[in-house]
Amino acid sequence: MNLHTLIILGIFAPLLGATVAGLFGRRIGNIPSQAVTTGLLFFSCAVAWTVFGQWTWGHLEPFTIRLAPFINVGDFQSAWSIRIDALSATMLIVVTSVSSLVHLYSWGYMAEDDSRPRFFAYLSLFTFMMLALVTAADFMQIFFGWEGVGLASYLLIGFWFKKPTASAAAIKAFVVNRVGDFGFVLGIMTVFWMYGTIEFAELFPLVASKAGTTWEFLGVQWSALDLAGFLLFIGAMGKSAQFFLHTWLPDAMEGPTPVSALIHAATMVTAGVYMVCLLSPIYEYAPGASQIIAIIGAITALFAATVGLTQNDIKRVIAYSTCSQLGYMFFAAGVGAYQAAMFHLFTHAFFKALLFLGAGSVIHGMHHEQDMRKMGGLWKLLPITYGVMTIGTIAITGLGIPGVGGFAGFYSKDSIIESAYASAASGHSAVGLFAFFVGIIAAGLTAYYSWRLVFMTFHNKPVWKEEGDAHHADDHASHAQLETHSEPIADGHDTHGHDDHAHDDHGHHGPLHPHESPWVMLVPLILLSVGAVAAGFVFAPHFIGHHEHEFWRGAIFTGEHNHVLHESHEVPTWVKWSPLILTLIGTAFAYWIYVAREGMGRRMAERDGAIYRFLYNKWYFDELYDFVFVRGFRALGDAFWKIFDVKIIDGFGPNGAAWASLKSAGWLSKFQSGFLYYYAFVMLLGVAGLLTFAILAWGA
Repeated sequence: MNLHTLIILGIFAPLLGATVAGLFGRRIGNIPSQAVTTGLLFFSCAVAWTVFGQWTWGHLEPFTIRLAPFINVGDFQSAWSIRIDALSATMLIVVTSVSSLVHLYSWGYMAEDDSRPRFFAYLSLFTFMMLALVTAADFMQIFFGWEGVGLASYLLIGFWFKKPTASAAAIKAFVVNRVGDFGFVLGIMTVFWMYGTIEFAELFPLVASKAGTTWEFLGVQWSALDLAGFLLFIGAMGKSAQFFLHTWLPDAMEGPTPVSALIHAATMVTAGVYMVCLLSPIYEYAPGASQIIAIIGAITALFAATVGLTQNDIKRVIAYSTCSQLGYMFFAAGVGAYQAAMFHLFTHAFFKALLFLGAGSVIHGMHHEQDMRKMGGLWKLLPITYGVMTIGTIAITGLGIPGVGGFAGFYSKDSIIESAYASAASGHSAVGLFAFFVGIIAAGLTAYYSWRLVFMTFHNKPVWKEEGDAHHADDHASHAQLETHSEPIADGHDTHGHDDHAHDDHGHHGPLHPHESPWVMLVPLILLSVGAVAAGFVFAPHFIGHHEHEFWRGAIFTGEHNHVLHESHEVPTWVKWSPLILTLIGTAFAYWIYVAREGMGRRMAERDGAIYRFLYNKWYFDELYDFVFVRGFRALGDAFWKIFDVKIIDGFGPNGAAWASLKSAGWLSKFQSGFLYYYAFVMLLGVAGLLTFAILAWGA
């Protein structure tokens, strides 16, 4: 079997698994559905690593496999194709590695769910759509995958559709992404209007020829490429949850934890970063759009990091860290360091999937409790989960010594921060200095909220034991009261538990007994921890180091004046040490507040100061959007309906004509009395009127 055939089978294997589990899951049962989907995903993963290995060490050349015509409308031509280059090879292993491990992990996490075939079908469908996106050879196929992952994410976030919050979160994610997708469509149409093609192989060589093209709007000349780049970036903002279009991301935690890992670690949210890096030939000639990308990315990194400081739901803390890390990737691409952006995407997939699945292991061991304030002291009871989450935390905080090394996040995050400084120093990007300072501040905040999560969850006194004893005492009191009064109880429910699984009763009678997860959940965590440790120093030479040219081989385009990545290796020493210093400060503050002065964090929260409320309520974006868009458009709709439609249009239109006809008919009906003398009198009046008119006219 040749490589082309193997790649085709690897791309479409998840679709086959989704079809089998989705259509025949109830007939064949849970275990066969899980086995088919998971087995096919591991096959795709093996194919992806084969392609990546041959690309990295075997000098595989770029190629495109054309499978079938897709859309042919006039000059708008699109063929379903599979594009293999450095970008797609990287994304193939990221998507399939995380997805296959999430499939395996879900065997344990979803063991009690009665809709497992549907769940595994959705997971596989999501993976196929992502593979279609990252191997697309033109805009039409990438848009197909783009919308496909949006649909699949809607199904996965709302998997427990009987939960109102899950259904609302799924709708919110779908609607917010449609806002971004509208900009994405306009960007595609702008590119087609300028160049007459949507195929990347034909488009990219033509970009420079129209670098100075302008478009007049409202009497102002706009750079056409900047316009196209900005519109395309709006699509990336929605899919990758950037500032203004980020509000769907935290609510997506309503889905099962494996879904959170799949969507937020390596797949859907990274699609925007991948798209911007893929379109580097456009953004190199669109400096205005690139600066907007850098600014939005930097603001997102800072915003999400500040919000993560105050969250108490273990999954939401990690969700906001995802949003912040995506900001890093975007401002790297915005300053021209596309290679560093892709490298951080690559390393982030391992440690973020590790953190999400580790959080799922904690939730599973705590009987689906997600509030970190109700945890503590778990490191002895969940030792493996504690170990791998500590590895993930070290990786995401970027702890490492310049010139020596560290875990995966150290290499990629420091490369981004150094590239931002280099872009400002070289004059390549005017916003580079802003991105640099935001990057190091966000690094300190990341260290604080990441270690805060570890300390609140695994260290300190076990709050869950005290609450469990209190619940146990309450149960005894309730039973005693029942025995005393002998009164029947209506069908009531215990509401102490956190509602992560819709089908589970999470009330706990008696003390909790946290436990380690089964091995089917722990094995993916151990494998991901290997990536979180080693992915940085193993692949840094290929992504951003000495072998960078040999690895990318033209997949990423940099202009003749863009030497940001190379200049990032020559930045001053203080720049290299700044992230580590801020990271250590953030870690020290977290330790001091949550370990050395245990209870200080709780007391700070209880003060409920203005800054705390502002951060805890996520800068009030949800409330602002609810007031402006939800209530505002509802008020606007009511105005159009009740005033313009009912009172003006209907009032002066059909309702007004009907009213006038009714009134005039009522008035005329008075002449129809039915009495002969009445009609004779009316006729006499008519004759008198005619005679009067005749006399007056004759006299004149």
